[in-house]
Amino acid sequence: QVLFVESGGGLVQPGGSLRLSCAGSGFTLDYYEIGWFRQAPGKEHEAIACISKDDGSAYYVDSLKGRFTISRDSAKNTVYLRIDSLKPEDTALYYCAGPVACNENFNVGSQRGPRWGQGTQVTVSS
Repeated sequence: QVLFVESGGGLVQPGGSLRLSCAGSGFTLDYYEIGWFRQAPGKEHEAIACISKDDGSAYYVDSLKGRFTISRDSAKNTVYLRIDSLKPEDTALYYCAGPVACNENFNVGSQRGPRWGQGTQVTVSS
């Protein structure tokens, strides 16, 4: 069964913004610490941000902090990732995954956990 269903990607111009959604299918996302990851063609997947399951604290990869915002809407069983000031190098398949170790040590190489979705494509081009 697909446990994570991502949506919200698309083709955007540099400098634009997107809000990606990660919906839980058949389970409650609040039970888990969820992370957003991305993988560009020819590259390994990298972590972006995560959100805790207890108080909703968010942690970001240092190199990406500032343009990415992760949030949770428990009523909609959804975790969001807002991306601002999109750059061509942000082009990648974005997906959510979990459970992850979500704390201040969350970094670009953090593990994605045993489950992840199929992703939503973000393409940044003029």
